[in-house]
Amino acid sequence: MNPEIALPVLIPMMAGAVSLVFWRSRLMQRLVAVGGTAGLLGTSVWLLASVSRDGILVMQMGGWVAPFGISLVADLLGAIMVVLTGIIGFAVAIYSLATIGRGHEAFGYFPLMHLLLAGVAGAFLTGDIFNLYVWFEVMLVASFALLTLGSEKAQMEGAIKYVTLNLLSSVIFLIAVGLLYGMVGTLNMADIARRLGGLEDQGMVDVLAMMFMVAFGIKAAAFPLFFWLPASYHTPPVAVSALFAGLLTKVGVYALYRVFTLIFHHSPGYTHEILLWGAGLTMLSGVLGAAAQYEFRRILSFHIVSQIGYMILGLALFTPLAILGGVFYIAHHIIVKTNLFLVSGIVYRLGGSYRLEKLGGFYRSHPWLAVLFLIPALSLAGMPPLSGFFAKFIVIRAGVEAEAYGVTAIALVVGLLTLYSMIKIWAEVFWKATPAEGDVDPYPEVRQRELWLMVAPVAGLALCTLYIGLNAEPIHALAAASAAELLDPTRYIEAVLDAPGEVSP
Repeated sequence: MNPEIALPVLIPMMAGAVSLVFWRSRLMQRLVAVGGTAGLLGTSVWLLASVSRDGILVMQMGGWVAPFGISLVADLLGAIMVVLTGIIGFAVAIYSLATIGRGHEAFGYFPLMHLLLAGVAGAFLTGDIFNLYVWFEVMLVASFALLTLGSEKAQMEGAIKYVTLNLLSSVIFLIAVGLLYGMVGTLNMADIARRLGGLEDQGMVDVLAMMFMVAFGIKAAAFPLFFWLPASYHTPPVAVSALFAGLLTKVGVYALYRVFTLIFHHSPGYTHEILLWGAGLTMLSGVLGAAAQYEFRRILSFHIVSQIGYMILGLALFTPLAILGGVFYIAHHIIVKTNLFLVSGIVYRLGGSYRLEKLGGFYRSHPWLAVLFLIPALSLAGMPPLSGFFAKFIVIRAGVEAEAYGVTAIALVVGLLTLYSMIKIWAEVFWKATPAEGDVDPYPEVRQRELWLMVAPVAGLALCTLYIGLNAEPIHALAAASAAELLDPTRYIEAVLDAPGEVSP
């Protein structure tokens, strides 16, 4: 019995339920938010330590042996993703104390935040393909509600695009699951992987692989159906934007890694060639969109798209070094991108706008904020010795070794254009003189009291970025071990199907 597998899902669900019980108590909801996310972080670290020590852990829900029941499975990739979920959840919970107003709290911000975290953790830990669909829908419901809190026009427009494309993805996903079940007669991912290789109709297997690729590609905001993301992520409160930026698209990327290393790995020459050029087009379209923007969060939103391309590139190359680089890149990007959105919120609190032309002078008035921006910004651009440099270097080196020179050249160019976007933000927000209208402080009565609650998580995530960059070996070793597990699916299959249960059919 390994309770640490279930706790990262149970704790946010219980925290959300407790928040609902104390609906009328703002203090209790805030205490539960911090305590619940701290509990999630603590149990996720426990889970990662257990997996690193004991190997892949499995819990058979209800005691039913696989493949007849629902399995919770924690391998290194799943455990790493759950730890990152805990870090981001805890940071955003603290940040929310200063940025989420009474109106949003009264409409259920904190219960929805816990529900979203439960959905994310559940998606990372489930070993059942239909259960993965269920957790995706839990995330969709919670994220749609968070996206529309405030009911402003821009929010509603973005939410319509967001939910329409994600519902399309869910429909494709559900149809693919139904067809897959009809072919193999099981929903357990390990059992599917065991049975799928022996099917005679491999053409239908390729069709199913493409359906899953499209479904997860939409959720990951990959080319060409990525436009829902930059249309929506800049509209909600900044704490919501940061939570979405760090976690939501990474669940889609995780699903691609899980499915195309465990289930559809029998003919990588076909599917991974499509993934390869999809990765290149995702990088290019995202970074070019960012270059045309002059709104802080829209620039960052388009860069989510471009960076997703690097993660998919690691999977598409399908070599040990490439998968290592992809896992390393995911970990780096979740921390850096969340932090940049949190920095944009501090800029808005101090300057009153997200528009670059209306901001300026922060280097002189708030030099500490300039430093806190430069750390994740330069890391995103891949500047040494920060975490982004090692992430990009590993992926690009893998591309050169695989002789994928075209997409590798795209990755290098996208890195330079990412640096251009970060320099543009620096020049407009921090370096140029303060515009006259920027002298107005929109929140003078709360700035000093609440600013520390905004700065603390930003500083903590910046320290994480510095640690990964200056002490990359432990993260590199963890990512290498995760890549070895992903490229040897028999470990996962044997761990799940041989795990004991109390009930046999």
